[in-house]
Amino acid sequence: MIMNSSKPSAADITAMSARAIAKAVAAGTLTAEAVTEIWLDRIATAEPSLRAFIHHAPEKTRALAAVAPKGPLAGVPFGIKDVIETRDMPTEYGSAAYPGWQPCRDAPVVHLARQAGAVFMGKTVSTEFATASPGATVNPFDPKRTPGGSSSGTAAALGVGLILLGLGTQTSGSTIRPAAYCGVAAMKPSPKLIETFGVKPLSRTLDVVGPMARDLRDLALLVSVCMRRPELVPDILTPEGSLPLSKMGLCLPVHEPVADFSPLERAASVLGSVSTKAVPAWFEALGPAQDDVFGWEASIALSTDRDLHWDKLTPDTHAFMERQAKSTFAGWQAGLAARDRALANLDALFGDTDFLITPSAPGEAPLGIERTGPATYNIRWTLLGCPSVTIPAGFGPAGMPVGLQLVARPGEDATLLRQAAAVEDRLRAAGIEARPSKS
Repeated sequence: MIMNSSKPSAADITAMSARAIAKAVAAGTLTAEAVTEIWLDRIATAEPSLRAFIHHAPEKTRALAAVAPKGPLAGVPFGIKDVIETRDMPTEYGSAAYPGWQPCRDAPVVHLARQAGAVFMGKTVSTEFATASPGATVNPFDPKRTPGGSSSGTAAALGVGLILLGLGTQTSGSTIRPAAYCGVAAMKPSPKLIETFGVKPLSRTLDVVGPMARDLRDLALLVSVCMRRPELVPDILTPEGSLPLSKMGLCLPVHEPVADFSPLERAASVLGSVSTKAVPAWFEALGPAQDDVFGWEASIALSTDRDLHWDKLTPDTHAFMERQAKSTFAGWQAGLAARDRALANLDALFGDTDFLITPSAPGEAPLGIERTGPATYNIRWTLLGCPSVTIPAGFGPAGMPVGLQLVARPGEDATLLRQAAAVEDRLRAAGIEARPSKS
């Protein structure tokens, strides 16, 4: 099935990046079928204990690989969060209320990945409706710990190498946090740059699709497909270590005083001149503002499920819906007004720096899979529409991955990806990196 004279081993192929696999498949030196069989074997070995997939049908995957995929993601093993609709796989939204539900068409972001040649390995586990009630997935570094949420399955599958690229979503911290807990890279893009049609809605103001990968250059490749921005590709192909660093500010908010910042500070110390930023009081107030916006919009978006499917929903989802039902239109208006005032004052936060470094999460993945961890360091950036990227940044005191979150001003997604790749290069050169787990 390999089409050159010196056949690479399975170990050689599994060590390849997504971009290297796509290049080899496009060149005809590797077949999508060969890649697919190797990854199906990996899934068969690791999935029974990891439980990252809610739907996995090897024969469907083989059929996709057999059509000789072409494009920038040709032959790349790919996972799709269960709240994103697919025409050939069930979309159950992480809920018993939609058993076997089969949409008639792909969400646009899925269609773009399909047209780019990605080979779908299955649908990955989501919390119910991407809210509070976790699925069965465990952390690939420690099965007694949460993988984070709500994009639990995609993050865990990437962390153990069952896929090379995947899609999550974020309304509060549902892409950045699980990626950090599982030692992989992910992006929360600026709003509206990746189409959200076909994604189970929670908040029309806050919802974004979150691309996820095992390293930053693969992440940028996926973002270029999801955003239809091929101009990002030259930066993706830049050799490691060649991208310059811009001015960055270290932002250590005070809203989580018990957080362990030592891994973040250790990572920042190898990045050269990084100034420490003071956090304005108005920034702290954006947490409640995000709650108000999220609450009102989610109470509307989930009203059908609340009224028609209550008896099929979990107690955690009941509690979530009851909280959102207390939200008010006046609170929603006040939350958006707070956001708009903050956007007008971003210079007070960024100052003379181009990017901010913050925690991706308060620390390592907590013990227990009953909760997915707090979105403390994500909700304000989500409300502001600031794009952010989590970069694997070593390990915490319990030996679990930690992430460094890099944040840019709204709309600066391309420059953020370049800077994130430059940061990842420096961290790797210094030996500071949370290498994804191997199955």
